Amino acid sequence: MSKASTRVGSLVVIAYFLATVCVVPAFAQKRSPVAPDRARVEAIVREAYEKFKGDTSGKNADYIPYLAQVDSKMFGIAVVTTDNQILEIGDVKYSFSIQSISKVYSLALALEELGPEQVFQKIGMEPTGRAFNSPIAVVDMPSHAGNPLVNAGAIATVSLIPAKTEDEKWNKILNFYSKAAGEKLVLIDEVYKSEAATNTGNKALSYLLAKYDRIYADPFESVDVYTKQCSVGVNATQLARMGATLANNGVNPATGERVIKAEDIPYVLATMTMAGLYDGSGGWAWHVGLPAKSGVGGGIVAIAPGKGAIAVFAPPLDEAGNSVKAQKVIEYVASKLDYNLYSPSSVGLK
Repeated sequence: MSKASTRVGSLVVIAYFLATVCVVPAFAQKRSPVAPDRARVEAIVREAYEKFKGDTSGKNADYIPYLAQVDSKMFGIAVVTTDNQILEIGDVKYSFSIQSISKVYSLALALEELGPEQVFQKIGMEPTGRAFNSPIAVVDMPSHAGNPLVNAGAIATVSLIPAKTEDEKWNKILNFYSKAAGEKLVLIDEVYKSEAATNTGNKALSYLLAKYDRIYADPFESVDVYTKQCSVGVNATQLARMGATLANNGVNPATGERVIKAEDIPYVLATMTMAGLYDGSGGWAWHVGLPAKSGVGGGIVAIAPGKGAIAVFAPPLDEAGNSVKAQKVIEYVASKLDYNLYSPSSVGLK
């Protein structure tokens, strides 16, 4: 055999080895062209942590007894990028109740199951201009449910998710959240019991929805499943990964699993922009310019599409029900990294 033939044979063997042994999973090969530089993000997140860790503004939610008892000094920041870089600082492993952030992922599940047009027609998508738990909004709004991120709309969204039994629906929701988080999530039973004992307002909303034919399963069963979804435990890192799944066009950057259809992502992010921070949503869009959702458990997750998500946990809330420190941290980080979606600099135009 000639030297040339030997060389060709060797190249074939090497090529076969690379093709069969060194295969990189398909999801790991795809990196967003706007994914952030780790060193820069890490430095800015640390700056934000040091800048705001001493802030004692706000107070824990106290209408749910469990939340009032959470240590108000806890503070954690986690960033997960679309190429699965993870940056963490502070109390990022403490499992807190997801609360209203859950509404985002139940909306995503409803979109998966039923499609955007049916969800739009049966729930509605307009900001109510009233408190998140307002019965007056149910009466006044043409859609009655308002949108999926106020309580009435969230309960209606839960009722819309197809299932034969209440348990089947609850397990479907919990499994969907777990896929977005990339880890098995569980109910914080103490939070659930605390909320179930005080959720008469939500039960009233469910019956008011029934008056207008805007609830699509048993009203009290729907409220019970909704109460459970709000009582799911997440830590800051899991929440950031749930956000990064949205930022990554519906694919979990850690597992590579498609959790949400790509075509549904704009609907979810648009709803977060309109109603993600309760009565503070307009000011948030003005100052920060990122789709985000807060929960009275002290968490906020914000999405930078194509780049990643930042989740912050800090229990003290402002009067609108949004974590004070989380808002300040995300605004600082978004400003430093040019993440505001309404600014051309967010895509590199200076």
